[in-house]
Amino acid sequence: MTDRYSRYQALKFARPTPRILEVILSRPGRLNALDETGHRELAEVWRDIEKDPDTAVVVLRGEGGAFSAGGDFEMIERMAADWSVRTRVWKEASDLVYAVINCSKLVVAAIEGPCVGAGLAAAMVSDVTIAGRRARIIDGHTRLGVAAGDHAAIVWPLLCGMAKAKYYLLTCEALTGEEAERIGLVSKVVDDDKVVATALQVAERLADGPQAALRWTKHALNNWLRLAGPTFDASLALEFLGFSGPEVQEGVAALKEKRRPQFGPEEPF
Repeated sequence: MTDRYSRYQALKFARPTPRILEVILSRPGRLNALDETGHRELAEVWRDIEKDPDTAVVVLRGEGGAFSAGGDFEMIERMAADWSVRTRVWKEASDLVYAVINCSKLVVAAIEGPCVGAGLAAAMVSDVTIAGRRARIIDGHTRLGVAAGDHAAIVWPLLCGMAKAKYYLLTCEALTGEEAERIGLVSKVVDDDKVVATALQVAERLADGPQAALRWTKHALNNWLRLAGPTFDASLALEFLGFSGPEVQEGVAALKEKRRPQFGPEEPF
């Protein structure tokens, strides 16, 4: 692997074929949950990929049969307590979504096991999504006590329709890979032990294709997502506003104690 990727700590890289780059979320023993370093690197890596002349297609996956369990509790608590951390992570969250959308290289996400948080954001705005039948896709924003939307505001209504998008974003109900494919949230579902192999097969097919035509097709189709940019920006602002409020404190405590949250009756407006 070139020096281009040597500085990364939370991401691993592999090159199964000369034109394909695997970007691997790696945090052993934590289901690849992202700490502050991992969150920052997942937002920044797409700039290096864009400049990489050896890469035509990216396969984004997690290590050890899991995609990512989301952000770790320490990062969430620091966001809630520290204005500078909160604003920095807000900018990274925005950069991450727009970076994947605007990256000219094609991105194939291989979704195994839990897929939550920033990992879910990167996966859902990828160009092709391959999910295992028993993968667990969860947007847990409201369970945490912050506004939902984020990446989901920009893409979920287009993928599965407003009714399904609202249902899963408001309830935080988990989606299996099979259900995600049924409602149109992912491109393809396969047996759990075939997710990465299938993603690599799709990537090889794309890498062998006409790169200008493929990249311009991606650019044209992603204009639908760019049109939803103001919706995404507003939803992300409302999410991070929630990190300064009381509900996120209860949400984090409930998650750490593995219990149902007991949110108060206060009305924000």
